[in-house]
Amino acid sequence: MNKILITKNLHKTYTNGPQKVEVIKGIDLEVAVGEVVVIIGPSGVGKSTLLHLIGGLDKPTAGEVIIDDNDLFALNDRDLAIFRNRSIGFVFQFHHLLPEFTAFENVMIPGMMYRKDLSVVQQEARNILSDVGLAERLNHKPTQLSGGEQQRVAVARALINKPKLILADEPTGNLDKRNSEALYKLILSLNERLNQTFIIVTHNELMARHANRVIELEDGKIKNTMTN
Repeated sequence: MNKILITKNLHKTYTNGPQKVEVIKGIDLEVAVGEVVVIIGPSGVGKSTLLHLIGGLDKPTAGEVIIDDNDLFALNDRDLAIFRNRSIGFVFQFHHLLPEFTAFENVMIPGMMYRKDLSVVQQEARNILSDVGLAERLNHKPTQLSGGEQQRVAVARALINKPKLILADEPTGNLDKRNSEALYKLILSLNERLNQTFIIVTHNELMARHANRVIELEDGKIKNTMTN
């Protein structure tokens, strides 16, 4: 099976004056194209740090991150930024929508950064917002949307460049049970229809039950891997 992600002996140490804190302690991980992988573990074990390293948002102290045969940290900063925009989608606990822009405009921004033709970006944004059930909310600003709707806009924004890998960090952390279930059904539907790969940090048991694999972290290491 084709691998979309490989990490090799990944380490991350933060330095604060004379004090050093090793957060990630040698993680080897492979994820296949089209998998939904959930990462679990108590707070402070390095889940978000691992996701940030995989996404190229932070640099490891040692080790490699290879996505779609590209060694992320062999790229210079400019090429890494271009690769991230084109190949990786991000969904965070806080949706980070720009309040002055509509849902439609928020979704378009990564596509415009990709330097696609404006008419193409507009049509793709409409299609994706329709896919996530927001065809009637294109011109609403974030403050006019519910929490669940805002997070669906964030998912649509992550999808606009058709990335092969989507990283989600506690995407339901601020949602009630009904909206959490709706968001995870959406993620599973997108995975099934588009064969996109998702790596999701979550405490949500529903998503863990429906993922292909669940990876448990403990003290910066992989403690256990469960296949559903």
